[in-house]
Order: sequence, then C-alpha cells, then structure tokens
Amino acid sequence: MKDIVNRFFSYVSFDTQSSETSGKTPSSDGQMVFAKHLAGELRMLGLSEVEVSEYGYVTATIPATTQKSVPTIGFIAHMDTSPDYSGRNVRPRIVRNYKGGDVELSAEPKVIMKVADFPELLHYKGQDLIVADSDTLLGADDKAGIAAIVSAASYLLKNVDIEHGKIRICFTPDEEIGEGADHFDVEKFGADWAYTVDGGEIGELEYETFNAAEATLTFHGRNVHPGYAYHKMRNSMRLAASFVDMLPRHETPEHTQGYEGFYHLIQMNGTVENSTLKYIIRDFNRDRFESRKREMEHLVNKMNAEFGDDTVEIALRDQYYNMREKIEPVKHVVELAKQAMTECGIEPKTIPVRGGTDGARLSFMGLPTPNLFAGGLNFHGRYEFLPVNSLQKAAEVVAKIAVLAAK
Repeated sequence: MKDIVNRFFSYVSFDTQSSETSGKTPSSDGQMVFAKHLAGELRMLGLSEVEVSEYGYVTATIPATTQKSVPTIGFIAHMDTSPDYSGRNVRPRIVRNYKGGDVELSAEPKVIMKVADFPELLHYKGQDLIVADSDTLLGADDKAGIAAIVSAASYLLKNVDIEHGKIRICFTPDEEIGEGADHFDVEKFGADWAYTVDGGEIGELEYETFNAAEATLTFHGRNVHPGYAYHKMRNSMRLAASFVDMLPRHETPEHTQGYEGFYHLIQMNGTVENSTLKYIIRDFNRDRFESRKREMEHLVNKMNAEFGDDTVEIALRDQYYNMREKIEPVKHVVELAKQAMTECGIEPKTIPVRGGTDGARLSFMGLPTPNLFAGGLNFHGRYEFLPVNSLQKAAEVVAKIAVLAAK
C-alpha cells in the first residue's frame, strides 16, 4: 500500500498538462520528461524492451513466466492531465480514516468539498482519501492508472513463481486532447488485446463509448458604425447566439445521463465582424450520432438561406466511434476482467463511458481495448479525489487479469 501511494505522489509531481494549441506530440514538454522518468523506473524494476518513442510513447514488456501458449495482453494508461485545469505544483495529501462530512481542501482561500455537492464521498467513509490543494487538480486521471500498472508489474516481477504470459505496457501522451492513439503502433505493441486503466470509481468496467465528433462554426458579420448601422450591420455574435438557441435546449451534458447523447458548446469567441462556436457532438447510437451531425448542417443551411450564403460555415470532424462494435465479437476480454474483479472482491459495474478513451480508437485500429477503473472521482478539477483502497484494488485487478489470461 505504501509503495503504490508513494509512486502516485511521485507521478503527480510532474506537470503533464496537455495543450490543444501547441501542434506537436507530445503537446507539452513535461510529458516527455515524465515519459523518460517512467522508462527509467521500468528498467530499474526489471522490465524488458523499454522504449520511449520520438512521440513520447513509453512501451515495455513483462516477460512470460509460462512455457504454455497463452495470449499476449496489454495494459495502457495516459500521462497527460486535462488542458482545462492546472496540473502544475500539485500538492497531494491524505485524509486519514475519512469520517464522513465535508472535506476542507484549503484554508486560504477557503475551499470545501461538500457532501451536499458530492454525495459519493460517503461511499468511502472509513477509508484514506488522497486530495490536492484547491489550486490544482489531483492528476488521478490518469496517473492513478499508471501507478496501478507499474505496481502490478513490480509485484509480478518479484513473484516469478506466478504463471502469466507476455504482458505489454504502454503509457501514452495527449489522451485528454483526443490524440492518445495518433502515433500508437498496434503491430509493434504486439498484444492480442489490451485494457486501458483509465476509468473512475472502483468496479467500473467499460466497453461502450460515445460516437464522437467536433463541429466548428464560423459566423461572418458586417461591422458598421452603430450610429449608421440601420439595415447595414450584421452582428456575427447575435447570429451565433441565434444558432445556439436553435439546438435542443435539454440535449446538453448537464441535462443528460446514461445512454443519452448531447450537443456541448465548449468554446465561443466573437466580435461584430466574426464569431466562432466550437461544439462536441456525442451519442452512443450510430444512427442518432449521424442524425445529430445532419441537424447541425441543416441549421447552418437554414441560417444561410435567411441571411445569405456566406453567413455561416461549418467544419465537422469525427473523433472516435463506439468501441462496443469491435469488442462484442471478442466479449471474452470483458468477461475475463469481470472474473478478475470478482476474485479480488470487487463487484463489477459495467457502464457506458460518457467520455473518451484511447481504447475507443485502438479498438478500431485492431486492438480490442476495454477500460478498467483506476479509482479516482471528480476528474478535471479541484474536487478530484482518490480513495487509497481503490488505487490498490486497481493494481490487484491488473495482476489478476494477467494470471487469469494464462489459464
């Protein structure tokens, strides 16, 4: 327990916040620094074939301890943290034997994580919780996943009498900006299937993701002195606001759950002359996903018909698809993970991923990759926390999957 916590504390000291604007891979220098650190640690632990690619991908091998012909499986986690919240100078601490009630994250300024806002806190009463000061996120997404994989690797390497097949490990950059699989070499990785250790609370097992697209809309206006603007000015910001109002009001993240899809406005910029809106479009059902994209194009055409052909432009880009399509034919990889959790005393919770994961793209690249819990909650903000027991259990599940796969 002490080793995995110390390992996690070490990892969150690295600033690996990814950037959507740098135009390079990895998108931030800190990720390459962390990659080299991880490679050194893996070599020290005794893993073989340790490499850091020019793009910052860390790969390594735990050699097989059995002569039987068994599958090669992989475990994957990402090194970067969210671009939307600071991951620099993270100061983690442990709330010992959490007794219930609100948790003070910082005294000055006073920031409190309230049970009224985060009732899931009470699920962990009596456990040790890792939190950070309110200035930063914690970084459990996904340094908890890395700590779990490395700790499981350390355990297996120290216990050579445990039979398992060849195990491949990869730590990827830039998952948080949707580029974690851009330079992933599936053939070189050489696994029959893999698992990302990038989920939330204990027991989560996910093999369904959204179908995902990004839409960028550009609105062209006409600027004229407001005193002489009558029937001449065309305010692009007002046009953009009109477009926002035309989309279904309650098909947004804050109004949807489970298998419900949404349109999510993530960025807006504007002047009278030019404005832009950036949306992400999500739906589990492929037909509904395609319908959502067509609806946005329809609204663009409608505005151009009313205000002129050059009023609005739209650029649509698919990001990833629901990995269930690729994992259903090899469902045994999910059943194996369920068995591992059960044998570790954990109740599996098979839920859809309301977000992205490297596994979605990797599954369509030929590597079926469901997602396992890493233990953290409230990712991407100051209220993130990680129960220590959940982190330990994530490592146990990784090791147990390796053992079961050899049987």
